[in-house]
Amino acid sequence: MENGNDFHALKIFLDDATDFFNCPDFIPEDPISIPHRYELREDIEISAFLAAIMAWGNRKTIITKAWELLERMGHQPFKFVMDDNPQKYKFIEGFKHRTLNEEDIIFLLEGLHFIYKEYKSPEKLFKPQQNETDTSGGIRRFVDFMLEIPHSKRSIKHLPNLDKGSAAKRINLFLRWMVRKDDKGVDFGLWNIPASKLLCPLDVHSGHTARKLGLITRTQNDLKAVIELTSHLRELDANDPIKYDFALFGLSMQKNHCFIPPSVGLFENGLLWN
Repeated sequence: MENGNDFHALKIFLDDATDFFNCPDFIPEDPISIPHRYELREDIEISAFLAAIMAWGNRKTIITKAWELLERMGHQPFKFVMDDNPQKYKFIEGFKHRTLNEEDIIFLLEGLHFIYKEYKSPEKLFKPQQNETDTSGGIRRFVDFMLEIPHSKRSIKHLPNLDKGSAAKRINLFLRWMVRKDDKGVDFGLWNIPASKLLCPLDVHSGHTARKLGLITRTQNDLKAVIELTSHLRELDANDPIKYDFALFGLSMQKNHCFIPPSVGLFENGLLWN
């Protein structure tokens, strides 16, 4: 990414946008509202994971379906996950969200059951090891552990395969929620993982915005694009690069131009909405 006036203008613009969208008003209409309804650390982790895994499509529908699933779990997700009685899964019967069905949910819950028995929290799997520069190694460890659970071919499609270039958007979103910590009250900051090692969640919407801003040159929304985007965001803020996910996502959702940045210059002609 080029330095100079354009870089300075981009940073000011994205900092303004991040401050605008990263606020408590962001929570109610976003899937992150689901874990915000819980207080127990494990309940937050599990409900956040399930909401993130379901996070594709209309956000209102995602929230509704995630809440339905947690209602079926008695709004005690940790207690439900750790219950050894297989009869508990009768409460999941008939659940469906897009391509995610009861078989897939049971596979994911069984995986979480064994992770909590072995590690007390998924944090230990995701935590980067000494020689790892980002959380991709942790994502691989998490997926490998989950795949030790009996599963069907259809169920594994809900976990990212980084070796095949998956952008791992939903897992990276989950990690943002668990790791980032600031004074805005949106992300939880529960895990002791450096925010500098997070990878940016990337989907078609945020990818479109990132390309308009020159943060991605690659055309596919894959792992290479995620790495490219994240490296550019680290130039803007080395310690907390993924805070800009708020800006990229928020700007991509703009229809009425309600965000009017104090910063102008490079972006004053409505570059993002052309």
